Amino acid sequence: MLAPVLGAVADRGGTRKKFLTFFAVTGIVTTAGLAWVHAGHWWMGLILYGLGTVGFSGANVFYDSMLVDVAEDEELDLVSALGYSAGYIGGGLLFALNVLMVQKPDWFGLQSAGSAVKASFLSVAVWWAVFSVPLLMSVRETPTRDRATRLQAVRAGIRQLVDTLKEIRNFKVLVLFLAAYWVYIDGVNTVIKTAVFFGDRVLGLEQAALITALLVTQFVAFPAALGFGWLGQRIGPKPAILIGLGVYLVALIYAWRLLTDEGDFYILAVAIGLVQGGVQSLSRSLYARLVPPSKTAEFFGFFNMVGKFATIFGPIMIAFTPILIPGATERSGILSLSLLFLIGGFLLSRVDVGEGVEAARRFDQPE
Repeated sequence: MLAPVLGAVADRGGTRKKFLTFFAVTGIVTTAGLAWVHAGHWWMGLILYGLGTVGFSGANVFYDSMLVDVAEDEELDLVSALGYSAGYIGGGLLFALNVLMVQKPDWFGLQSAGSAVKASFLSVAVWWAVFSVPLLMSVRETPTRDRATRLQAVRAGIRQLVDTLKEIRNFKVLVLFLAAYWVYIDGVNTVIKTAVFFGDRVLGLEQAALITALLVTQFVAFPAALGFGWLGQRIGPKPAILIGLGVYLVALIYAWRLLTDEGDFYILAVAIGLVQGGVQSLSRSLYARLVPPSKTAEFFGFFNMVGKFATIFGPIMIAFTPILIPGATERSGILSLSLLFLIGGFLLSRVDVGEGVEAARRFDQPE
């Protein structure tokens, strides 16, 4: 909920990069701190994990908002896709290494799987820090007109946020897109969060198969996100997102009716990997077109806030479907997610991108 406020303050003070650094460092330090949490100290783990999540989420607000600093309008889809694909391949490689460390600790000179888990937390922190350096050293944010001092930025940022909420009627297309995004990204995030639960509880798969499926999704998402970036440039981000949502619908039906064993689960992992990064990256690049350049961090604060408040409807629908519908099973719950993709897709189809882009440009034009 703080994301739009911090974004508005950063916009007025020209400090998006500084905010990004602060939140990234918070996430890096607390992630490393998890290596020293001992068994039974759940409260310490909870605090560090919570702060780490705040650091990651907060840094992403300003990271996403800097998309407009590094890409021209015609490059938004491809550059956004490049960012997601790099994230998937980077996260996949480190995750694979960490899994290997836990399964074969002696290969890395570690005493046990427990020692490997601690070393994994440290490796994530170091990885995060190292790959933040190029952005912090080389990327320049667009200079802010009438840049305010620190205290002035806080006052002006809060005032700007209040004004934006009053002027929200000028951004009807953007609001409609956020509504669509909130619904369908809830479905996307629910699939991500509950895939392991589904494989474990419904199919009874071994842990090794579940981990393999996660890795398959990561590595398939790497080239697929790039492919969707190319597709977005050719046919536009909105049609490409709708194609991705259509694939999710087919995948859900497949999971409901045909999924029976480990091989089927891998097929599902490939299908999800093909569209997961594409839907995420093109949603970001489409939203960037609808945002006034003078308010990028503030508006991406709304975008990230909506994204973080997702994964609410989906898990509830999965949980209550077997309870509320006679004869329904846990497997039937997965089909209920199709409503999120259908409703989100319908709302997205009503988004007039051209009108939204024009509204964003008019807002920043001097009267």
